[in-house]
Parts: sequence; C-alpha cells; structure tokens
Amino acid sequence: MPWNNQSGRGGGGPWGQPPRNSGSGGGGGGPPDLEELLRRSQDRLKRVLPGGGRNLSPVTIIAILVIAAALVVYNFLTFRVQPDEVGVVLRFGKFDREAKPGLNFRLPYPIEVVYTPKVTRLNRITIGQSTDDQATTGSGRDIAEESLMLTGDENIVNIDFSVFWVIGDASKYLFNMEDPDGTVKAVAESAMREVIGRSNIDAVLTQARQITEQQVQGLMQKTLDDYGAGVTVTQVQLLKVDPPDEVIGANRDVQAARADQERVQNEARTYANKVIPEARGRASQITNAATAYRDQIIAEAQGQADRFVKVYESYAAAPDLTRRRMYFETMEQVLGSMDKVILDEKGGPGVVPYLPLDQLTRRPPAPPAAPSAGGDSVTSGTSQ
Repeated sequence: MPWNNQSGRGGGGPWGQPPRNSGSGGGGGGPPDLEELLRRSQDRLKRVLPGGGRNLSPVTIIAILVIAAALVVYNFLTFRVQPDEVGVVLRFGKFDREAKPGLNFRLPYPIEVVYTPKVTRLNRITIGQSTDDQATTGSGRDIAEESLMLTGDENIVNIDFSVFWVIGDASKYLFNMEDPDGTVKAVAESAMREVIGRSNIDAVLTQARQITEQQVQGLMQKTLDDYGAGVTVTQVQLLKVDPPDEVIGANRDVQAARADQERVQNEARTYANKVIPEARGRASQITNAATAYRDQIIAEAQGQADRFVKVYESYAAAPDLTRRRMYFETMEQVLGSMDKVILDEKGGPGVVPYLPLDQLTRRPPAPPAAPSAGGDSVTSGTSQ
C-alpha cells in the first residue's frame, strides 16, 4: 500500500502520518514530474532563443546545458536552513543527520528528505484559559475543567498558568510526538495537579507560588524526557491562583481572620520580648544583691573570727594586760552614750555637787530665725 493511502489519510509517511514543519527543501511533497519539467524547459528555451534554437553553435548549447545542470543541482541537490531553524535529513525514511543554518547539500528526492523545524521559537501554552497568542496575560474565558484542582488538604483551588517551551532535539520532536502542543499541555496539566495535590491551600495561595512553578517545571521536563519528546521547558508562570468563585467571600474572611491572628501573635511576642528581659534583669539584680549580702556576712564573720583569734593570742601572751584593756574598751562602749558625770573622790574640793553637771556637756539649741514683715528684715541683738 502506498504511504499516502495508509488509514485512509492522504500525505502519509512511513510513521503513519507526515512529519511537521517540513521545509521548502523538498521534504513532505510528492516527487516532481521530471518529464513535464524538461518539456516546459525546452519550450521556454525555444521561445527565448532566436530562431527557436535551431541555429545555435555546439558551444552555446553546451553552455546552456551547463547552466541548466547547475540550476538543477541548486534546486534539487541543495537546501537552505534559516538562522532560527535546524535541518533534519532523512535518508530512505531514516534519520541521517542534522544540518546547520545556511546552504547545505542533499541527495535528490526520494533518497533524502529534509525538514526544517524552528528550534529557537518560544512556544506558549495556557492552561485554564481560552486565549490566543495575542491575548494579554490573565484575559480570556476561564475553563473550569482545566483550572479547578484539589489540594493536599482537600480544598479546591482555581489555577491558570502558562508554559513556555522550545524544541530541544529536532529529530525527537518531529518523529516521537504526533501532537506536540497537545502532549505538552497534557503533561503540564498533569504535573500541576500532582504538585498541587501534595501542597496545602494556604501555601499555594500565599508564599509558595515560585516553589510551585519550579516543581512543575522540573516534573514536566522529567516526563517529557521520558517520552523522548525533544522539548525543553523554559518557564512555568502562574497567572491566577484563587479559590473557586462560590467560596471566595468566605476565603477572604478566613484570610482576614488569619491576618488578625498573626497580628495578635506578633503583639504578644513583642510584649513577651519586653517583659521577659525586664524580669530577667530584676531576677539577676536580686541574685547579685543576695550574693553580695552573703559575701558581706561571710567576710564579717571571718573578720570577727580572725579578731577573736588575735585577741586570744594577745590574751595568751599577756593575760592581765589583755584583761584590763578589754575591760576599758567594754566600759567605753557601755558608758560612752550615757548622760552621767563621774566624780573622783580623790579629785579634791572645787566641784559643787548640786550643779546640773549633766547639762554642761549638752549644746544649747539654736535660736529660731526672726520673722520678716513688709519685705524688710528685722534683726535684734544684745549690747553689752
């Protein structure tokens, strides 16, 4: 059965369907009708040449044939690859080599066929929204069957995101996937659902957006590499991450309550950070005062013990002298604060016993200051 009649589809190939992105270098089309080309070339040549080409010299004919051969070689044995493309050359339907941008040579059809996919073009697929390539980010009709996903804590979240990808391996891209856009879209949706299924809704809605994008990109690349798709995922961008419209009001209330909870917790931490150091400072102050008092008592006791030892040593060296000195010191301490006058009977006459001798040692109180009137100071004194 010829290739173009397999499964009732036209334009088929040995893979069951024609490869995509075939270039103008002879790939993907049917074989040219060489007899028709030659006949048309002869007719045109006869119209151009004077006399219908009957009076041409052999040299002219040879030159014309050389030029025609060069044109045939250029048209049938060369192909051009643009700077944003790579040439994939098949020989008898099997991958043979890749051609760099520029002018390249190939064997004529059907020996070799060339396909030139654009490997530097950045492709974009949006999941969750119905948008075209010219639509702005976030616009378009929402597709619930693609955007609604279940989180790990059994909540529903509405996610729209875009995937940017380029062709990494042209030969794998051409022949290992029948529908590249559909395959990348299916892999992207599956990877996003797997990552969201392992996450909590709080993290997905708040601080875990970048982490989610990185995890989805890595999981997509691993899956596409296992497929041999020849596709490189350059970026995964989350466009919208919201709860479903039916519960978005309740979710906002929950977010507000959580914000209040965080605020109260922060205030409590601030108060604790203020009170705890003060309490620790007071405790340290009390501890230091107690330590100082303990050291003082111990030092005083040690001093008294050393003093007693010194007194005992003095007493042991001279008991009578030490006993007398201790007696005098004790009497000085006992009688030093008493209002008594001691008279020595051997002092002789001259002291009147009935005088208030105890008042002689006391100082008279200072006289009160004289009051002032009318801003003038009045002074009083005694004249002798």
